[in-house]
Amino acid sequence: MKATGIVRRVDDLGRIVIPKEIRRTLKIREGDPLEIYTEKDGGVIFRKYSPMGDLQEFAAQMCEAIGANTGSIAAVSDRDSIIALSGAPKRELVDKPNSQELEKLMEQRRNYRFMPGETPIRATEGSDKYHLGVAAPILSQGDLMGCVMLLMGENTAPFQEADQKLAQTVAGFLGKQMES
Repeated sequence: MKATGIVRRVDDLGRIVIPKEIRRTLKIREGDPLEIYTEKDGGVIFRKYSPMGDLQEFAAQMCEAIGANTGSIAAVSDRDSIIALSGAPKRELVDKPNSQELEKLMEQRRNYRFMPGETPIRATEGSDKYHLGVAAPILSQGDLMGCVMLLMGENTAPFQEADQKLAQTVAGFLGKQMES
């Protein structure tokens, strides 16, 4: 556990304020759910909750199936980072923060397909090796949960409309799974 040097008091209702610097660093926004864990030594851990985390194994299987049938790099992200991947080394992309461009695209709840001549959208922060070929937001009861992506490497041919429909179908299916 990393010490921050910040001390906060619990108020009479049991609330504590998470400092702005920590919320900004961890991308915790107003209304975001947090998981609370306790340690044997009396420590309390707050972790940003990802509803997509419950579907991580399922999302990984979907990525494997997409990758095996299309030969593409398939990825699923929650609102913060890539949680499942097939077709590329996991250490390069899994758990890496989503790029700001991808976050904006997801917030618009818009489907996306890269067209030659456009500026590529990076999948993750700090990596220019992979960019979006196709992206479809995962929505559950109108709430944004994440994104299904087919990624392009350096020599990947542009994706077709059928690839975009595949990503939209998988995103719709994952959204329905979150509702049940």
